[in-house]
Amino acid sequence: MPRIVIEEDHFLKIVPVVLDPATPLPHQRAVADFFAHDEPDFLGWCQRLRERMPGLYPAQVVFAEDQADLAAKIAEADGIVVESLVIDAAVLARAPRLAVVQKFGTITANIDLFACAARGVTVETLHRMVNVAVAEQAFALLLALAKRIVEFNGVVEEAALRAAGYKVRPRQSRYIGYSNFAGITGLGTVHGSTLGIVGFGEIGREVAHRARAFAMKVVYFQRTPLTAAAERELGAHFLPLGDLMAQADYILVQLPLNLGTRGLIGREALARIKPGAVLIDVARAELIDHDALVEALAGGRLGGLGLDVGYTEPADPKEPLLRHRGGNVILMPHTAIGARANALHDVERLCLNLWRGVTRTLTG
Repeated sequence: MPRIVIEEDHFLKIVPVVLDPATPLPHQRAVADFFAHDEPDFLGWCQRLRERMPGLYPAQVVFAEDQADLAAKIAEADGIVVESLVIDAAVLARAPRLAVVQKFGTITANIDLFACAARGVTVETLHRMVNVAVAEQAFALLLALAKRIVEFNGVVEEAALRAAGYKVRPRQSRYIGYSNFAGITGLGTVHGSTLGIVGFGEIGREVAHRARAFAMKVVYFQRTPLTAAAERELGAHFLPLGDLMAQADYILVQLPLNLGTRGLIGREALARIKPGAVLIDVARAELIDHDALVEALAGGRLGGLGLDVGYTEPADPKEPLLRHRGGNVILMPHTAIGARANALHDVERLCLNLWRGVTRTLTG
């Protein structure tokens, strides 16, 4: 029976339901319920996928919590799936049966490609559709806030515009056009503006790619700057966090949540933000200090906020951010990953990559 070791990740908890018949029933039911609204026959989908991968199912799937746990569990591994854990020569030496390393993404900086090649271990990457969907959500929030779409959706009658504080000017077609006839201010044009990305990983780079199509200048902050060559390739350059906050017109916070990143965007960072800048978070709400965020909105320095994620989910009815909805704040019920078809695509590609790598060795 093939043995697959997977880095602990909530999304990757889907994989054992596909591959490991020993997966407990509560686990299977929870994953099936996760898909139910878009794929009501998820378990049937799993069976159809298994039929395309003879030799991989049934497999034993185990999870590794950290680097030490990975090292302890890979002695008999045929395949490994990692997102951030390191695969180097020392790790490979502990896994004589290893046939394939699946990177859960496309950035392979944590994998020693030369060591894998020397051992004959295949390295697969995955351009995740879930990441694409999240990047699209980030950019949708950016555009909606720049154009004040939420605030003025349906505010089209004279009475509604006047109630919102706008005076409707008379039509004078002989002399001038009638665009923006209510004189709405604060409408942004993203072309030529600066996008600051805090956390330049898989999703941050997806967003940067889209920003370049809008002729935006892209700056980023992360713990370790990229090489000059990588920056040129990605069309972005590094700034310290304080400088990024002061210069960017639109700021995307896109980091994993851990002890080092929780509350990273706090009072000090928000105090440096460029007046009128828009802040977007499609990762985890706790990356932004809640109280500092509420204060920044109330003080008017922050021009807009787009949150796909909440501090509690569902939101507490007493959440202060709810006071701003319908204005310059967009709060979404954690929908960035989009339709479950995106997740199904990613799981299918991942499993097929494992199957090709593992069965190549088993049949060789």
